[in-house]
Amino acid sequence: MKSKQTYLLALLSAILLWLAWPPMPYTTPLLLIGLVPLFIALDAIIKSDVKKTGKKLFLTAGLTFLVWNTASIYWVYNAVKAYNGAAVALPVSLIPYGLGAFLMTSAFWLYYRLGRYVNQKITYAGLISFYIALEYLQQTWDLAFPWMTLGNGLAGMHQLAQWYDYTGVYGGSLWILISNILAFEAYKKLKSQSGYLKYRPTAIWLLVVLIPIGISLTKYYNAGQKGTPSNVVVVQPNIDPYQKLENIPPVEQIRILTHLSDSIGQVNTEYFIWPETAIPNYADEDRIRSNPDFISLQNFISKYKNGSLITGIESVRFYPDKKTISAKYDEQGNRYWDNYNSAMQVENSSNVQFYHKSKLVPGAEKMPFPKVFSFLDFVFAKLGGSVSGWGWQDEPGVFYAQSGIGAAPVICYESLWGDWIGKSVKNGAQFIAIITNDGWWGNTSGKDQHEMYAKLRAIETHRDVARSANTGISCFINQRGDVVKRTAWWTRTAIKNDINLNDEITFYVKSGDVIAKLLSFAAILLALIIPYRKWIKK
Repeated sequence: MKSKQTYLLALLSAILLWLAWPPMPYTTPLLLIGLVPLFIALDAIIKSDVKKTGKKLFLTAGLTFLVWNTASIYWVYNAVKAYNGAAVALPVSLIPYGLGAFLMTSAFWLYYRLGRYVNQKITYAGLISFYIALEYLQQTWDLAFPWMTLGNGLAGMHQLAQWYDYTGVYGGSLWILISNILAFEAYKKLKSQSGYLKYRPTAIWLLVVLIPIGISLTKYYNAGQKGTPSNVVVVQPNIDPYQKLENIPPVEQIRILTHLSDSIGQVNTEYFIWPETAIPNYADEDRIRSNPDFISLQNFISKYKNGSLITGIESVRFYPDKKTISAKYDEQGNRYWDNYNSAMQVENSSNVQFYHKSKLVPGAEKMPFPKVFSFLDFVFAKLGGSVSGWGWQDEPGVFYAQSGIGAAPVICYESLWGDWIGKSVKNGAQFIAIITNDGWWGNTSGKDQHEMYAKLRAIETHRDVARSANTGISCFINQRGDVVKRTAWWTRTAIKNDINLNDEITFYVKSGDVIAKLLSFAAILLALIIPYRKWIKK
């Protein structure tokens, strides 16, 4: 097979994966065969007598993943461009476009290297382990960007992902990889064999595809909404994020939020949810009760006897010494301080609760590996970040209302972490409150993907989701991942719904990302075979 043909097959895989990725409608099953053209191309390269096989294989797989990643998250460029202009946006955007693609490609390169020393079954086991281990790395290290985890793709047809309450998204990644491997093996048998035996791999592939689909659809159509109903209001103020800190005074922003809330609030409303950084002033957490904006919020919530308000707020804390790695020194005040992207709960009492966003966007909100890469501060400053960046907390939070209701506060980017949210649920959260500001990306598929991923959090935890997005899309999602009510993009509005407060703990909440952890361990063991067979045994 000529180089041109292998690259065309690689591009075909990229197109199939892109067509299958949210928010494309009804094309999600293409994920189950999307990698087959790439497997055909790589198989041809491995069997050829081409020089530097590993390099050719890396470039071919790299083409697939670079094109797929760039086509799916092209909207990252918009946010960077708005801050720094087109000249800076393109090279900086290559970080999220290229890093994820590099890790995915590395899994296939390791697959090729391992295949030189072990049989095909172990080689395939290695590919699955390498790929999911590197996906898990994308979730856990300081350059975390788990947006393109394969299992997230089922958000496009969440009816097929109902068993995520046992496995989480890595169960989806495992299923998609196994399906593609079996489909490729079926293709080879159909092409090379004769007689009825050539259909056996196809039958096995169909079983692997159809059984999980059957289980998921059965769970979906038999699922009931568990828990006690609670009336919740979600507000979408639609304030341009690029102007909210400059052209609209905080007092006016609070007036807009309270007016929208009062327009549909009821006597029995128990929660109002406002979006990320709805309160844009840096408020001192230790003196919050005397803050004029906070007093306005308490005056608003006083009209609702059993009501609580969860709102985004930019907050600060001061220390006499450097208590955290993110703390910055204030020379004028001779003290240290942290600034936080926070969620705050206000109720009809003196009790105030804060949660600090913990999963921070690399570069924009947190300098990755600050002790190691402090010399690159000027690069990450282009993303709006710094060496210190925002502060964070180490454990997920739960807000408890006077009535005893537990809410999991989730801020923007954090809604990609199923295991993190699961810990809040394990600690008593009965519903998930996602607050976000997706206006940075404009009217692109980024906002749609972000909303759709929240469906998977509902399925994993069996918790209703109330999602407040500054410019949209705000919505309510039930426990099986259905969006039961939503807003339009770039519209000033508020919506209300009776959600269900559930206390059930799913297997996934109990076990977390155990699949990813086990396969990461397997990946290390299988990767060690390569140097052992190449150097040590020799």
